[in-house]
Amino acid sequence: MTLQKEKQMTKADLAEKIHTSTGLSKKDSSEMMQSVFAIMKESLETGEIIKLAGFGSFVVSQKAARKGRNPQTGEAITIGPRRVLSFKPSTVLKQAINREHP
Repeated sequence: MTLQKEKQMTKADLAEKIHTSTGLSKKDSSEMMQSVFAIMKESLETGEIIKLAGFGSFVVSQKAARKGRNPQTGEAITIGPRRVLSFKPSTVLKQAINREHP
């Protein structure tokens, strides 16, 4: 089995794709994308669920404190409560990424 280098898309790549698909200037495309990310971040920080039809949902949930173990020493520790972000893809997105590609 050979390992392929994973493709990565950066913010700059996204802005470029917005520019080419909409005809907006590169600066406007980048600013629009940054605005969307800022709005999403603010919404998630306040605990709002973001549902994007045909794409998926971003949800912040609260995890309770729990007991754990330090793997180096074996000492029991308490892992504090925290908020975690999860993404649940829509059925449409799942089907799209699982289609056979040539």
